[in-house]
Amino acid sequence: MEPILIGFVLIVFLALAFDFINGFHDTANAIATSVATRVLTPAQAIAMAAVLNVVGALAGTAVAKTIATDIVPQDYATLELTGAALLSAIAWNLFTWWKGLPSSSSHALIFSLVGAGVAVGGWGIIVPKGVRKTLTGLVTSPALGFIVPIVFMTLLTWLVLRFLRPRTVTRSFRWLQIASAAFMAFSHGGNDAQKAMGIMTFALSAYLGTQVAEVPLWIILSAATAMGMGTAIGGWRIIKTMGFKVVDLKPVDGFVAEASAAGVITLATHLGIPVSTTHTISSAIMGVGTTKGFRKVKWQVAGRIMQAWVFTIPVCIALGWVFHKLILLVG
Repeated sequence: MEPILIGFVLIVFLALAFDFINGFHDTANAIATSVATRVLTPAQAIAMAAVLNVVGALAGTAVAKTIATDIVPQDYATLELTGAALLSAIAWNLFTWWKGLPSSSSHALIFSLVGAGVAVGGWGIIVPKGVRKTLTGLVTSPALGFIVPIVFMTLLTWLVLRFLRPRTVTRSFRWLQIASAAFMAFSHGGNDAQKAMGIMTFALSAYLGTQVAEVPLWIILSAATAMGMGTAIGGWRIIKTMGFKVVDLKPVDGFVAEASAAGVITLATHLGIPVSTTHTISSAIMGVGTTKGFRKVKWQVAGRIMQAWVFTIPVCIALGWVFHKLILLVG
């Protein structure tokens, strides 16, 4: 087997490993609220999320094309660059998972790719359009994730909840929350699995020595399967942070948070914007919490989550650069 083929196979393995880790790292995005409100058991929620992550991953490739072409031009694609980006993102994902911090797997990969790209050709080769699109998602998705559930809960309270008994609200919204958790799992698979599709397409262009405009079917299917398998493993550390440590949730709160976050993520996916499902659902949970009263949200825990968000960009740029240099050093 030729060395370049061996390198490409290794890159595909790393990309699928990243997708698998993304699955168990971000399982909490889809199921934490439904577990916290006891609408579903952890096993039921993880099984549902695993299946719908796969279905969502098969729904389109707009985000994958952004990763494959609009961060670093395929003219500069090398297997070393791709490998450095993946190793950096995997390292950061495992570290934040170990610490129980719901950081962004999406931004870890994208800014690791930026760092490795800088190591190859300097800042001048980075595509401004793709970075701007990513930063737009970085800012707007948590902002909308925070604001939309506040508006949604206010309207729901005024139009429906004030006329119902608390027991009726809880019973009714238990079923609705299952639907919203399913929508959240589908939207997570639709946006997040495409990151691995994009990086594998980028690696394919390096292997073939030519630009690859469309994402091949085998890449779509393998990325979807890897994320589904990772989701099936679960991520209990982050589930505890997301579901139990930010704010006390009831079924109606979980429904509003999940439906709002999933709507924002689905819109971003349609526009080809790589957003963080972690950022969006975390903000939605905090948004719902503020409707109960500002003091109901455990802002100290929320602050730890925001620190992980802030550190992801510079740390992953640096890690991507360092891993590229190390790969070249060891040959």
